Amino acid sequence: MSAIDIDRDAAHQAAQRELDKPIYPKGSVTHRIHEWIHELLYRLIEHGSSIPGGWFTVSVLLALVVAALVVAIRIARRTIRTRRGADYELFDAGQLSAAQHRATAEEFAAEGNWSAAIRHRLRAVARGLEESGTLDPAPGRTANELARDAGERLPQLASELSRSAAAFNDVTYGEQPGTPTAYQLIVDLDDHLRFRSAAGPAGLAEQASPESWAAVR
Repeated sequence: MSAIDIDRDAAHQAAQRELDKPIYPKGSVTHRIHEWIHELLYRLIEHGSSIPGGWFTVSVLLALVVAALVVAIRIARRTIRTRRGADYELFDAGQLSAAQHRATAEEFAAEGNWSAAIRHRLRAVARGLEESGTLDPAPGRTANELARDAGERLPQLASELSRSAAAFNDVTYGEQPGTPTAYQLIVDLDDHLRFRSAAGPAGLAEQASPESWAAVR
């Protein structure tokens, strides 16, 4: 029985066709980029001697590839930095009460899903402010708008509101993972607001003194 004669290029192409079949799971975007670079380098090295200009041309092409990658990375980083300062709407299509958002946040927190817990806890804060009449309902309200509007009504909580909005925006974009510390920040804010609502007019008078919040924390 005669042996099958197959050169390196044919073997490589056959392997690529096999791996491209749907039955094989596809890697992440980063993994695919690494594969693309590896494939490009393989072809350049394999056929370097046959390219017009020889290895000098290969060197120039490699330098251009590296330069293109550097530019792409810088653009991606600049885009990420720009998006991190963006503002995002608080609510999805669903209409849940403050208590429902709060319960959902606690469920996510128990699972260790801090990003989802942060989103729902700040939604509980926003819905609670609407339910108590502190803020008027505003479709499309963003996290930063919540911090601004509520901060004008409750200046003693303006800093907490601002930091909570920043935590919401960070995890909503997805670049930064949620953390227990960020979640606890919003839990504390929610508790402060609920204490104020339960205390009624007397609670409003107490809020004039910043020290009154120290015991609540």
